Amino acid sequence: MPFQTIVTSPTEILDLLDVPALLLSNDRVAHANQAALTMFGRHIEGQDVRIALRHPDAIELLTSDRNDNVRVSGLSTNGSLWQIDCNTLADGSRLVTLTDLSVQESVARAHADFVANASHELRTPLAGILGYVETLKDAKAGDNEATRLRFLDIIAKEANRMQALVEDLMSLSRIEASKHQLPTESVDLIAIARQTIGETLSSERIQLEANISEAEISGDASQLAQVVRNLIENALKHGGTDLPVIVNVEKGSTGWISLSVIDKGDGIAPQHMPRLTERFYRADPGRSRQIGGTGLGLAIVKHIVERHRGRFDIASRLGQGTTATCIFPPS
Repeated sequence: MPFQTIVTSPTEILDLLDVPALLLSNDRVAHANQAALTMFGRHIEGQDVRIALRHPDAIELLTSDRNDNVRVSGLSTNGSLWQIDCNTLADGSRLVTLTDLSVQESVARAHADFVANASHELRTPLAGILGYVETLKDAKAGDNEATRLRFLDIIAKEANRMQALVEDLMSLSRIEASKHQLPTESVDLIAIARQTIGETLSSERIQLEANISEAEISGDASQLAQVVRNLIENALKHGGTDLPVIVNVEKGSTGWISLSVIDKGDGIAPQHMPRLTERFYRADPGRSRQIGGTGLGLAIVKHIVERHRGRFDIASRLGQGTTATCIFPPS
């Protein structure tokens, strides 16, 4: 059977595209596909392209004879980034396609920020270590027993800080590598919480409460233990000396399992709340570094909970403490 040639008009081709696309004739929008109509509005058809797009760089390209592309920002929403490709067809009309680069640009920017922040976090303790080592090489400091021991304690503290940061960075990398793999093992969240509490140095300050005897979910036991450990360590550090920390596990009416870690500390100011799970963000940078925080603990918790198809939330009021809650679907 011979092949049939199907003749398709440019407008029909445009309508098959998922990206916004326009057909221009004499600097007017002769046709817009559905994606373009959704983006700009149905009134765009028939409009002068200078009125339809209202972006100087885009207009300069689209009203010229050049077959080229240009990147413009803010075309759809503030902060968005689009690439506009324009080519002249055989009949003299102009084919315009728009590609949204916003997510790609955001990921690239986040990656660059992450590398810069990680480098800064490692550079600070490393500079301290090198400085104190140089000082100890000096006979006046190195031969003084009290000074030498004090400097060695500082070096050990900075080295431990670097080690903790590297371990958290590696942990975050492993979690992100497996984020699309849903855990299938059936685990008991109460048993994980009980074991993690038992391994905690200040376990006498921690109270485990539960309204059920077992809390079965589909999960990665080691990652869930890391969630509990990170939240408990945060609560112990920021919850006030000798004040109790409560780990509460409950099963709701919908079957979802919640794990909350509650402290009675000073609480967190409202302006910090939206950014607490950002990597390296600290509500109190000086105090956090002093008590050994890497700024990655809550980011790790968020990524693990998301891998388990759960939700993570933090509630806090100044002077009344903080509650960090993870909610997981039942197994």
